[in-house]
Amino acid sequence: MTQSSEATAPASFAGRLSRGSLLGAALAAALIATAIVLVVTGGGSHTRLAKAAVARPTGGGAAAGAHGGGATHAGAAATHAGAGGAAATGRRVNVAETADPQEASSFPAPASVHHKAAATPASASEQVVAAGAPSDAEVKQELAQMQAVERSAQRQRKLSLTPVPGGESVGGNGTIPIPANVPEVVQRVIAGANAIADFPYVFGGGHGSFVDNAYDCSGSVSYALAAGGLLSSPETSGELESWGAPGVGRYITVYANAGHTYMYVDGVLFDTAGRSGVYASRWQVAPTDNAGYVVRHPPGL
Repeated sequence: MTQSSEATAPASFAGRLSRGSLLGAALAAALIATAIVLVVTGGGSHTRLAKAAVARPTGGGAAAGAHGGGATHAGAAATHAGAGGAAATGRRVNVAETADPQEASSFPAPASVHHKAAATPASASEQVVAAGAPSDAEVKQELAQMQAVERSAQRQRKLSLTPVPGGESVGGNGTIPIPANVPEVVQRVIAGANAIADFPYVFGGGHGSFVDNAYDCSGSVSYALAAGGLLSSPETSGELESWGAPGVGRYITVYANAGHTYMYVDGVLFDTAGRSGVYASRWQVAPTDNAGYVVRHPPGL
């Protein structure tokens, strides 16, 4: 082979190699583009399928979406819906108000009684709680040192409460002192309870609105709890059976069944049954029989 032919052969091979490489690169690019289209198209299908799956109902029927009811009082029984107690499932539990078996001992007000209307629970707590009340964090820091003082003060307070003849209602103006060494929310609950302590009892009172001129058992408890920010709307005694957390609380314990409810706040009974008269206080000196009631408390309190 001559020198000329030897030089031509590599050049020809290089040309073929270059054209082959270009063809291979073009084929690879086409395959990659096809794969991208397939992936994008497939992803869109999956997205559409996912959206369709979300849109389809998973249950066997339509869920009930509305509930409610009105509350009437002045001696008439009422059916109503409150905020709904949070059950273990997280669903609202709406229980109709039933006849209160303790109504006779709650001194129901006659039709001729016209009491002034209450303020809103928030207003009641703001008016009574002193400025500069300790925060929850401050109270927690002092609890270790203050427990002995608290128990002693509580014993002295109970000893100073003298019942009005004819029942167990506390005397004086019907209110109890607001202790300084309890969380602010508890102070506000006591303030709210004080605000309606001497209001008449009327079945269904305090359920159409927190602002009323008479309160039944659950209306009374709901008002006081709302003053502490623990309820946003009134609840029946049956609904309070599933409110909050189970068991006795440190500061607040609510006892409820289908017909009646009451509570202890910082160890003092707040109840419509057992009062000493139409305008006697709901705060009472002696504890009551708690048998037959579901026991609940606000979490952390």
